[in-house]
Amino acid sequence: MTRLNQTIEAIKSEALAALDQAGDPEAVKALSVKYLGRKGLVTLFLRNITALPPEERPAAGKAANIIKQELEASFQAAEKRLSTPGDQQESGIDVTLPGRPAPVGTLHPLTRINRRICDIFNRMGFNIAEGPEVENDYHNFEALNIPKNHPARDMQDTFYVSDNIVLRTHTSPIQVRIMEKHAPPIRVVAPGKVYRCDSDLTHTPMFHQVEGLLVDTNVSFGDLKGILTAFVQEVFDVKTSLRFRPSFFPFTEPSAEVDILCVMCRGKGCKVCSHTGWLEVMGCGMVHPAVFENVGYDTSKYNGFAFGMGVERIAMLHYGINDIRLFFEGDVRFLGQF
Repeated sequence: MTRLNQTIEAIKSEALAALDQAGDPEAVKALSVKYLGRKGLVTLFLRNITALPPEERPAAGKAANIIKQELEASFQAAEKRLSTPGDQQESGIDVTLPGRPAPVGTLHPLTRINRRICDIFNRMGFNIAEGPEVENDYHNFEALNIPKNHPARDMQDTFYVSDNIVLRTHTSPIQVRIMEKHAPPIRVVAPGKVYRCDSDLTHTPMFHQVEGLLVDTNVSFGDLKGILTAFVQEVFDVKTSLRFRPSFFPFTEPSAEVDILCVMCRGKGCKVCSHTGWLEVMGCGMVHPAVFENVGYDTSKYNGFAFGMGVERIAMLHYGINDIRLFFEGDVRFLGQF
């Protein structure tokens, strides 16, 4: 082997060794300039071939050009390899292909209805209030005129965390907490999750409620009827009639259940309304004096009303859904309809 071959082979070996140490495309580019650029070592070698004896020049030029081509190929392969993440290279993903569009999400129907309910009452002058989902027995029951051993506790099917701590069965405790901290007048609606031991086509262990409270002087049941009539007719339509049936709740007196004309059959009678023409949507009533006494309100001066509804119930009637479990299964085919 001639002195010339030894020199160009040395340059090749040096270049390949440096290339093995390159950790990114920028390092490869720098090595390419060092060895193959206009002032690179291989380029200078080719320019200096004329200094060799005439009989060595052809072999030197041929060897240098072969090595130049080999190094160009090595640099290009290394740059491509370092530009492509290893996991993509191994999986055979073609990163030059256009990206696959991801489906755009939408608001859950319960979120839509909950926001609409709150917005309607907010425009009527009600503020939004929130409170803890893990509640003590006093605020969830006793302050609302449901003492120990009261039969109404059985109606709630309560999840007990301990003897004195429960998962709230309604959002009424928020109303108590608001009254404890603020003097009348009060206008609030309390949306949130509530929990009861119940599960079937129309009930789930966790569901959503919106409850409202208005406290002031000279508040009448007529004010309550007017507020709820305006609310129902905005959620559904102005042709939706209401009726108030006498009922019982420990924290209101008098109490009533609110029915609306069936939104499916318009009162003609169908399976949804059990052929009665009416659908129950919420409970309401004038706040019981015992509740006011528990928060220190003067019952001779102040009175008020309260109401509460299930968000799932309103959503099912609004959208014509017949199985409450669809809200919680996460089926994108169902959710995509909204």
